[in-house]
Amino acid sequence: MAQPTTTASAWPDEPVPLSLDTAPVPAYGSGSLADLLPTLAAGLGVPGFEHRIAELAPADRVCVFLIDGLGWEQVRAHPAEAPFLTSLLDSSRGGTGRPLTAGFPATTATSLASVGTGLPPGAHGLVGYTVRDPGTGELMNQLRWRPWTPPHVWQPYPTVFTLADAAGVHTAQVSSPAFQDTPLTKVALSGGTFHGRLSGEERMDFTADRLAGADRALVYTYYSEVDGAGHRFGVDSDAWRGQLMHADQLVQRLAEQLPARSALYVTADHGMVDIPFDEESRIDFDEDWELRAGVALLGGEGRARHVYAVPGAANDVLACWREVLGDRFWVAGREEAIAAGWFGPHVDERVHGRIGDVVAAAHDDVALTASLAEPHESAMAGMHGSMTAAEQLVPLLEVRT
Repeated sequence: MAQPTTTASAWPDEPVPLSLDTAPVPAYGSGSLADLLPTLAAGLGVPGFEHRIAELAPADRVCVFLIDGLGWEQVRAHPAEAPFLTSLLDSSRGGTGRPLTAGFPATTATSLASVGTGLPPGAHGLVGYTVRDPGTGELMNQLRWRPWTPPHVWQPYPTVFTLADAAGVHTAQVSSPAFQDTPLTKVALSGGTFHGRLSGEERMDFTADRLAGADRALVYTYYSEVDGAGHRFGVDSDAWRGQLMHADQLVQRLAEQLPARSALYVTADHGMVDIPFDEESRIDFDEDWELRAGVALLGGEGRARHVYAVPGAANDVLACWREVLGDRFWVAGREEAIAAGWFGPHVDERVHGRIGDVVAAAHDDVALTASLAEPHESAMAGMHGSMTAAEQLVPLLEVRT
């Protein structure tokens, strides 16, 4: 792969005034997570797909290894803990790694749906950690799928895996057994055969066997603990560094077992930033009467909020949030965020009402927490969701045989 510069260049090194014009929009259509599987499927000869990421050459056997929470900037900042991953970045050692953009918001449910369907959030509809269900008026947690909602009504499009399997490509997912029957797996990652394996090492070995057992194969595997350590302890903690070291070893283990005519792509669903534990950095919505005024529901997560106003109050809420948060957050009305392309080039009608009347995306190392309504999430050391480079850029690292 050549090393393009367009994906990362939207994230300037120097501070810029916060306006909707300066918000870096994900590279939908050419360099986002939603473009990866369609490109690989096209290379496998699956009808209806095209090469969106032009520099990815076809391969007969393809594996996508998604490491939850491992952003591009975090990989580059820790070469000692991730020597094998770093070698895939280093052009002087033959590395051709590049970043992709996760999509907005940069959160697991949204990104996994983008990976599996090949669609941006505005189409697949998982547009946040929690969003309002327009049919019930309740907040829907799209990671935990609570309250339960019929999965294929909520997300009706087929996955790339389903279409590849129908085209005769050996298709499989190799992940934790706990994920086999979840609604998120059904709408985002189903198609072909699911194989539950408990340990990372078992997943790597079994993935290599799946690739070797077919002339054409598309296999997905997953590791979650880098994200877990980042949330609990922060992305520069000893626990996080230990998980990065283990993930690096898993990638090398799989790479060394790849059969001939294979391509392994290592990527992630989002990066992460550490949020200091002080009042300046953690703005508590539940304790802020000004931000609560006119708000019926608070969705999303600390760094990417969907704000649902009481009827008639949307303009006042937008004005207030801009005045209070506008120097630290990008704050947009629903139609402004849609027009700016935050959720992709098109938003399906069924998805429109899931997006907040106001959408707020953090720019600084700050979070809008909700200590009473979201005690667990509010206590996390590391967070993600917004459009900063640390959250939005994810690696695309390649090993070919």
